[in-house]
Amino acid sequence: MSLAEHIKVTLELPALVVKSYLEDLTDEELFVRPAEKMNHIAWQLGHLILSEHFHVTQVAPDSMPRLPDGFKECYTRETAASDQPADFHTKAEYLQLMQEQRQGTLDVLSKLSDQELMQPAPEAVRYLGSTTGCVFAGESTHWMMHAGQWAVVRRKLGKPPLF
Repeated sequence: MSLAEHIKVTLELPALVVKSYLEDLTDEELFVRPAEKMNHIAWQLGHLILSEHFHVTQVAPDSMPRLPDGFKECYTRETAASDQPADFHTKAEYLQLMQEQRQGTLDVLSKLSDQELMQPAPEAVRYLGSTTGCVFAGESTHWMMHAGQWAVVRRKLGKPPLF
């Protein structure tokens, strides 16, 4: 199994967990915070989508699907405090953008050899790891870390545990 194939497999579990956790949540429930002053799911989804787009474009400039105009500005440290649905996107929009960005990630990943994945990561995303492969593998960890917070939101809402 190549490094790219292995990384692709590691991206499958977070995709399943995220989709499962979001499946029965309403747009309104995306604004429940796991704890006071923690970011709600709506903001976290935008942050994750934006982060994946940024991380992959650092490795392969101009390779990812375009995000909607103004998307980046909706997911800053300042906007994290907003509880106004009009400041964010809908669940349907997040799901569509997640799928588009992930497909872009997989498309770039599929074109990289093991040797390319073992090259040093671009400086701007080296916090994910020292190699280009670490940048892609880091997406799995990043999405799972946030999804763990969504499990708390689901329990606050009286939803059953899924995993």
